[in-house]
Amino acid sequence: MSDLLTAALAHAERGWHVFPLRPDDKRPAFPDHTADDCAGGDPRCRAAGHHLGWEARATTDPDRIRRAWTARSYGIGLACGPSRLVVVDLDTPKDDTAGPTGLDTLAELAAAHAALVDATYTVTTGRGGTHLYYRHPEDGPDLRNTAGSLGPLVDTRAHGGYVVAAGSTVNGRPYRVDLDTDPAPLPGWLAARLAPAPLPPQRPVVVSLPTDRSSAYVRAAITREVERVTTAASGERNRALYIAAVALGQLVAGGALAEDDAQSVLEQAGVTAGLSCAEAYRTVRSGLAAGSKRPRRVAA
Repeated sequence: MSDLLTAALAHAERGWHVFPLRPDDKRPAFPDHTADDCAGGDPRCRAAGHHLGWEARATTDPDRIRRAWTARSYGIGLACGPSRLVVVDLDTPKDDTAGPTGLDTLAELAAAHAALVDATYTVTTGRGGTHLYYRHPEDGPDLRNTAGSLGPLVDTRAHGGYVVAAGSTVNGRPYRVDLDTDPAPLPGWLAARLAPAPLPPQRPVVVSLPTDRSSAYVRAAITREVERVTTAASGERNRALYIAAVALGQLVAGGALAEDDAQSVLEQAGVTAGLSCAEAYRTVRSGLAAGSKRPRRVAA
């Protein structure tokens, strides 16, 4: 058994969802295309009926892991959202000059809150940075990725993000476990700083449709797809929004629904489910574009 396969299985045993990265690289091994460019050529997308990104493909299934890492020496990506992890990424200056590091920034933040940085599962990155793994809070909103909002050289990865896991290499530089212990709960002061801003009040989107039979069908379709998004489980919301956008995009292409109406109602559903406005917009645009390739016409 290869070292990479052993490491991938060990991460999965902790309940962490893993997926293959290109060998010695940070990029996912597949899909090799974006949702916008998905034509169903990848058999995994074909079987699912829609684009499957790295987060949806991440798994703890040892049989799937063995098949993947036996086929090739993939790097190991760890999907933070499904794994219920928040990883604090503490970088070092990229020009290798002396100066404050991400670890220095985090220590200053902790001191300002009269707190300590709890010992937790820790990985040293290929460039000498540090990944601190914390358990995602059980209560409250899903935390998302951040880039520099906590301070210089400090990023975070949570829902919608991934990290290179220990056992992998990037450009020949290994990622190594520095402290092998269970992840500590995310400190409350840090969770408060990472919490997304409250959403502005949302006004209901009213889609004006006639009262004939075909319009009743479209109205039911809208209700069904909105419910798909707003009831999706944590970690599945972006995927659910994409599927809903594909379905309504087919009706748009068939002339049964105005594109602006579909865009508005789906964006609001995504934001209500907990996605950011920008993420909801991108996902809806991508799904509507995919749906437009397969028009669905509704008989009057």
